[in-house]
Amino acid sequence: MILTVDAGNTNICCGVFDGDDLRLVFRVKTDRSRTPDQYAAELYMMLTMRGLGHADFDGSVIGSVVPELTRALVGAAAFATGTTPMEIAPGVKTGINLRIDDPATLGADLLAGAVGAAAQYELPCLVADLGTATKLTVVDRDRAFRGCVIAPGVKMSLNALSGGTSKLPAISLETPKRVIGTNTVDCMRAGSVLGTAAMLDGLIDRMEEEMGERFASLVATGGIAKHIIGACRREMTYDPHLLLRGLKRVWERNNA
Repeated sequence: MILTVDAGNTNICCGVFDGDDLRLVFRVKTDRSRTPDQYAAELYMMLTMRGLGHADFDGSVIGSVVPELTRALVGAAAFATGTTPMEIAPGVKTGINLRIDDPATLGADLLAGAVGAAAQYELPCLVADLGTATKLTVVDRDRAFRGCVIAPGVKMSLNALSGGTSKLPAISLETPKRVIGTNTVDCMRAGSVLGTAAMLDGLIDRMEEEMGERFASLVATGGIAKHIIGACRREMTYDPHLLLRGLKRVWERNNA
């Protein structure tokens, strides 16, 4: 089995693969104040509760966009699985060409998503990762990472809106019945949900115009995606575990 760890700014998502079967998925809140021992204890407990121990694991792989926690998570994965974790970093073989200005700056989450998309979907493919940030990644027909768009995430924008004003409340993410709201909550939902959906549709159109061809696949992942893609005019495939599958592919390529 392979333990995959996708460490984001809000949550740390962990998956256990038995071959190609994603047997287990669980999440741990990202907390920069926690010690390596605390992460190790929690990860070990989550696995042992499911009857998994050192003998079950062939390897582990970590993709992190939280540098201050990366070493703690490497140690935690080593303790929990008895393996030496592989970290997604410059020099790791991915099977993806990086056609960007400075490949060393590419985030592990964007790379894992691109690897997962290239392995599972028809190319060229657009990956919309909607989490703490909203990220749109382009993988072209030659399996090359062509670039990305990054915007503030939906919840980040809502928190700034309610926190920076006196009368706008914190709201839940739901799709309003109409664009023109007639009460404060529906007005905010229209701006956040429908506004993000319109942004995605518009950016996809502009990307296709810039590339000179249409995307063969549009894939959405991330914790916010399920709230948004139903409001998009372009049909998108929801793949909540795309990054975990991408991490597993990278591990396999480097441990063939």
